[in-house]
Amino acid sequence: MPTSLVVNGRRHETDLPPDMPLLWVLRDELGLPGTKYGCGVGACGACTVHVAGRAVRACQVALADVQGSVTTIEGLGTPERPAPIQEEWIRHQVAQCGYCQSGQIMQAAALLAENPTPDDDAIDTAMAGNLCRCGTYSRIRAAIHAAARRMQGG
Repeated sequence: MPTSLVVNGRRHETDLPPDMPLLWVLRDELGLPGTKYGCGVGACGACTVHVAGRAVRACQVALADVQGSVTTIEGLGTPERPAPIQEEWIRHQVAQCGYCQSGQIMQAAALLAENPTPDDDAIDTAMAGNLCRCGTYSRIRAAIHAAARRMQGG
């Protein structure tokens, strides 16, 4: 039975198995490699995407369980018009190796959508499930604060 899925504003029809993880649908079937495979058990956050506006681990969501539109890092902003969080990520030179960054950015974007003025504790709590092997956590926090200020007009 075909499954209809909206990803980054585009509708896709697929005949994939309903138990296929969303991560593999995005990467292998739709050609969206920005969502990374990290651990496969939802513990590292590298595969974080938004489903109906909520940050979820794509490795843990079956295709059949997707309820609502999906946004990946490719759909968060555009090269011509990046999202504020993406601009601040660059400005604060957050990325080192870069592997975890799409998941980090997607988690941060979900935080800012829910809490437009997070304090350090709120940031630390929201970002706790996203691991960075390079340890850029202070830069991550600074970029989130800066994006929050920009989004508030500051």
